[in-house]
Amino acid sequence: MRQIVFRPYEKDRNDAKDIREVQIFSKLSGRYIPITEVVENFGIVLENAKLRRYNRALAILTQADPAPGVDGNELFLQIRPKVEAIDLPDGYTLEWRGEYGDSKDASAGLASTLPFGFGAMIVVVFLLFNAVRQPLIIFLIVPLAAIGVVFGLIAMDTPMEFMATLGVLSLTGMLIKNAVVLIDQTDNDIADGKPRMSAVIDAAVSRMRPVALGVLTTVLGVIPLLWDPFFRSLAVVIICGLSFATILTLIVAPALYAIFFRIRNDEVEDLPDLTKPVEASASQV
Repeated sequence: MRQIVFRPYEKDRNDAKDIREVQIFSKLSGRYIPITEVVENFGIVLENAKLRRYNRALAILTQADPAPGVDGNELFLQIRPKVEAIDLPDGYTLEWRGEYGDSKDASAGLASTLPFGFGAMIVVVFLLFNAVRQPLIIFLIVPLAAIGVVFGLIAMDTPMEFMATLGVLSLTGMLIKNAVVLIDQTDNDIADGKPRMSAVIDAAVSRMRPVALGVLTTVLGVIPLLWDPFFRSLAVVIICGLSFATILTLIVAPALYAIFFRIRNDEVEDLPDLTKPVEASASQV
């Protein structure tokens, strides 16, 4: 005895009792015959047309889209405590998916590879200067971005989500680049014989314009993302964090350089006294 499973035409499956009137084609007779001529009995069993599974376990999916103009994150924060307060029967569990779940999974994956990225940046900076004090100054400046990031997220009422984490990583690379440019210019000026305090001051002044213009172009490039719900947090982190940290970098980096290398205030170039008349020879005139 062999079990045969088939699906009748749509017009024949509107009512379960119509199954006895289904016509099937017989190759022996070359015509359609009633299904009752070849089937002994019928067993009608109700079952779910579609069983949803998640990780091979039966799951009930409840989903909804926020109304136009409603922030999804704010709505999630409002309904989450109410949903989690529901008493679940034995054997049932609750798990949040959607945007929150995807962001959580992405953050977990990013956290597993994050040490390799930071380790590579540290190695590159140490190899670039072939020293210890300059890289230490650079990595002491990077945390300054947290001040601008926190202020920007609070002021713009934006959550610290996955895209904001990506923005922090991008921001770290930008700040390291700015600090490298500033400290490398200071080292070059000192190597050329300029007094150390004068080199620190002149490097900060000369690098201010390129660093500021680079930051300005980056900020202007991400401003349109402020109106994108997906990239909003990334834009806030880069705009606020980069702007605030760059200003502090131009102030803190020279100060740390002078502290680490024990540079005194009197290590400056001898400037001419403009209050005294300058004597010029006939040949110079």
